[in-house]
Amino acid sequence: MELIRKTFEDIRWGEFSLLSLYISVLSGIIVGLQYDPATPLYSVTTLDLLVPFGGYFRSLHFYSSQLFFLFSICHLIGIFSQAQSYSDKQWVMLTATLPVALLILFTGYVLRGDATGFSAGMIAEAILLDIPFIGSTINNLLFSISDSGMKRIYLNHIIGFGLLWGWLAWSHVKKYRVAFNRHIILSISIFLFSVFVTAPFEPDHLGVTHINGPWFFLGLQELLRYLPPLLAGVIFPASLLFAIAYLQKKNSKFTLLLLFVLSWLFLYAILSIIGLNR
Repeated sequence: MELIRKTFEDIRWGEFSLLSLYISVLSGIIVGLQYDPATPLYSVTTLDLLVPFGGYFRSLHFYSSQLFFLFSICHLIGIFSQAQSYSDKQWVMLTATLPVALLILFTGYVLRGDATGFSAGMIAEAILLDIPFIGSTINNLLFSISDSGMKRIYLNHIIGFGLLWGWLAWSHVKKYRVAFNRHIILSISIFLFSVFVTAPFEPDHLGVTHINGPWFFLGLQELLRYLPPLLAGVIFPASLLFAIAYLQKKNSKFTLLLLFVLSWLFLYAILSIIGLNR
C-alpha cells in the first residue's frame, strides 16, 4: 500500500493537468472564434460540419478539458501529504480551484446548446433560483439563461471562471514548469484520441423524456428525484466542499471529515451509476 501511495505521489499530475489546460485553452481559442452565443446549436453544428477541422478542434478542446479536471483531482490527492504544511488560506484556495474548474467544464457543456447542454443549464438555473433571498442574484451573475440566453454563460466560461481559477491557483501553479517535449506521449495521445473519438453532441430527440446530463452531473441529477432542489443541488454538494476545505491532519476532526468525504463520494458514485442506467 505504501509503495502504491509513493508511486501515485511521484507521478507528475500537476504537470499533466497544466499541459491539458494549455491544449484546452489553445483549442478553445480556435473553437471560440467560430462560436456565436446567440445561436449555440447552429454554431456547434456548423463547426462540426462546415468548418475545416472544426470537429477535430472541438473534440480536442472537449477531451483536454476533461483531462485537465481529472488530472487536477489526482494532483490534489497526490500532494495531500505535502499540503499539510500549507496555511488554512492556501489549502482553501487550492481546494476551491476544483469547483471552479467544474464550473468551467459545466458551462462548456451548456454552451453546446444541444439536448444535454440546454437541459443541464435549465436545471442549474432552477437550482439557483430555489436559494432563498440571493438565488436570483447568483443566477444573474452566473447563468441567466432564461433572460440572456448563452451570453452570460459564454462570458463566464471564457473569462470570469478562468480568471477566478487563475487567481485561486496562481500561488501553487507558479511552482510548475511544463513543456510539451517533456510529455510527448501524453500530448500525442490527446491529439490522436481527438482524431478518432468525436466530442459528444446530442441534438433534440423527439419523444425522449429523459436526458442524462454531463458525467459529473449524473449523481446530482438523480438526487433531484428524491430531494428538493435546495437540498440536492446546493446543500448536498456544498457539504463536500466545506469538508474538503477543512480536511487537514492538523484538524482535530480530520478522521471524521475524511470518513464523511469518502462516504459522500461513495454515495455520489452510486447515484451516478443509477442515473447512467436510466
